[in-house]
Amino acid sequence: MARRRKGRPVTGILVLDKPVGPSSNQALQRVRHLFGAAKGGHTGNLDPLASGVLPICLGEATKLSQFLLDSDKAYEAQVTFGVSTATGDSEGEVLAQKNAAHLLQENVSAALAQFVGDIQQTPPMYSALKVDGQPLYKLARQGKEVERKPRPVTIRSATLNHFSPGEAATADIDVVCSKGTYIRTLSEDLATSLELPGHMSALRRTATGPFDLGQAVTLETLIAVAETEGEGALDQFLIDPELAVDHLARVEVSHSAAFYLKQGQAVLVRNAPLSGIVRIAEANGPFLGVGVILDDGRVAPKRLFVDSH
Repeated sequence: MARRRKGRPVTGILVLDKPVGPSSNQALQRVRHLFGAAKGGHTGNLDPLASGVLPICLGEATKLSQFLLDSDKAYEAQVTFGVSTATGDSEGEVLAQKNAAHLLQENVSAALAQFVGDIQQTPPMYSALKVDGQPLYKLARQGKEVERKPRPVTIRSATLNHFSPGEAATADIDVVCSKGTYIRTLSEDLATSLELPGHMSALRRTATGPFDLGQAVTLETLIAVAETEGEGALDQFLIDPELAVDHLARVEVSHSAAFYLKQGQAVLVRNAPLSGIVRIAEANGPFLGVGVILDDGRVAPKRLFVDSH
């Protein structure tokens, strides 16, 4: 008999405003502990140096994590020109320095515009990307460097918000990008295009898919509410998991069709899309999860929620 998981069977999505310092996994474990949640997962790594939007899926909502992992992200970043580091961020050892006092705001704007669109990016050594089962950052800490193949990513938009000239000039930029984009690499590549060393000196994620800072809750708030009102009071901060797949077509099924879907069987649904992934809800009832349209037009279950009680 399977061992029962300890903790509350709480389901929902918490949009955490992760502080600078903890890793994404450390932030996740802290949230799980505060909620007393049996199951949880985060939806896209944020470096310890970075802050901002980290959606955390609890309970059955973990079945939708991949949709948030695959979604676009938005960032506010600061790039420092004139100094490069081993890690590509402000925590690494300085590798090179060059006076950037000649750099002008219009130079940075023009260079930044060249990165908008479909580009190739080489993942940094200091990243969680795995090679032969080993995270690159672990190899980098051992002084090893392995070949990384460039990967296609898309920069939807990149805007220069503020520029401070000087020997170590800085630029504050807003970036909207596809999954798998490394802002550290973008920062270094931007500096290189201006014939300068450079690194990412600050990073804040402002959105992941449909979730943004306007919905985010800080750890301090969660801790304060948990201490004064108990873990159950934290459920007020949970967001309906269906919003994570709000971009998918919605199909509603009858109570009897819902029963068959939960048994793993495909069902025929009127006015369903002709193909693709869909979100499924019971008519006048709960959100059931995600399905896929088969070649014969029936809807088959893909990632369905189970009753948590």
